[in-house]
Amino acid sequence: MFDQLSERLGAIFSRLSGRGKLGEADVNEALREVRIALLEADVSLPAAKSFVARVKEKAIGANVLESLTPAQTIVKIVYDELVDLLGGAEARLQFSDAPPSVIMLVGLQGSGKTTQAAKLALRLKEQGRRTLLIAADVYRPAAIDQLVMLGKQIDLPVYERGTQDPVKTARDGVAEARRLGLSTVIVDTAGRLQIDEALMDELGKIKAAVNPKEILLVADAMTGQEATNVAKGFNDRLGITGVILTKMDGDTRGGAALSIHAVTGAPIKFVGIGEKVGALEPFYPDRLASRILGMGDVLTLIEKTQGLYSEEQAKQLEEKLLKQSFTLDDFLDQMRQMRKLGSMTDVLKMVPGLSRALPKDFEIPEKDLKRIEAIICSMTRRERRHPDMLNGSRRKRIALGSGTQVSDVNRLVKQFEQSRQLMKQLGGGKKKRFLPKLPAAMLR
Repeated sequence: MFDQLSERLGAIFSRLSGRGKLGEADVNEALREVRIALLEADVSLPAAKSFVARVKEKAIGANVLESLTPAQTIVKIVYDELVDLLGGAEARLQFSDAPPSVIMLVGLQGSGKTTQAAKLALRLKEQGRRTLLIAADVYRPAAIDQLVMLGKQIDLPVYERGTQDPVKTARDGVAEARRLGLSTVIVDTAGRLQIDEALMDELGKIKAAVNPKEILLVADAMTGQEATNVAKGFNDRLGITGVILTKMDGDTRGGAALSIHAVTGAPIKFVGIGEKVGALEPFYPDRLASRILGMGDVLTLIEKTQGLYSEEQAKQLEEKLLKQSFTLDDFLDQMRQMRKLGSMTDVLKMVPGLSRALPKDFEIPEKDLKRIEAIICSMTRRERRHPDMLNGSRRKRIALGSGTQVSDVNRLVKQFEQSRQLMKQLGGGKKKRFLPKLPAAMLR
């Protein structure tokens, strides 16, 4: 969602680096462009003005203008200020000393509160905290049924009392969690199309009834600056403690993420990155700032891959690579695992240096990956293990079975053999020098 902003900032800093020594006029000109780029990314005007003013104050200093690499120094200042604008450091959930800890989700109708409640409950379950979900949205007919269905999907209990008073439902639900000895409660509240007195009065009563440790606003990043206005409205009335920003994987300008903390003082704690129940991630201001400035995000990449491979699996893969026993079966398995990370294009952009090196329109089409999978699946097990036995007639049969051309089969086999030759060159007799941590760093 920050591709346009990242591209604009990258172009500005490239021009600065080409000028060598910088004067105050150069800095002012660059910061004017930075301000325009932020506004085009839907960052609120007060947040954009404050950001540029802070960068300018630091950038005009003699130490910057007289340094050997002033452009790099300014990039560092912009990075630091971006991190600060986004909240500074990761903001973690707070829990009560005496369970259950109550987390109240609020937001407008359609922001995704019910889905985010299940996502958050699953995340807490993976951390060893069993959660009771409370269905306090009694106005949207499908909300209760949806939460019950999601509760079954993640194997967690849901407390619901139909369309009775939502305040009583919330209060009784917390009492039930205490009786069951559960550590956490998540209250899914009702929303409206816009903020109104009736909504805020009800939410205020629920807050008083359950005394939540966290009040998290669920805001839709696709709404841009309007998400910032919504956050301010809820914060003024309820005092939100954090934000879950949904649809961060969408094609939007991203201004909400860059404005919410500046306008409300409430940190973004989680971001929704997809529809699946596991698609919720902690929000790291420093990592997002790195990605905006084209520096990659290797920490997130490593964390994503850690969930796919155990240490034992990584060691087995390393041994196969070194012994040249890596087969097309292994290749297919690796490809399927990597696809679990999401778009392969987005994964590559997390690698430092690649995000700027890749062409603007670079993309790995999903259909190409499916074609490769179809070709390999059309081979016999013996052919996958011994691709050198693939003569002309076999390749023609495989192409026919996978709905592809013989040239596609030839290309795949050639690329696979080239990859094996590369690993042979890297590993041949020099394991300690070349491959001590290759799979561990990238795959574990």
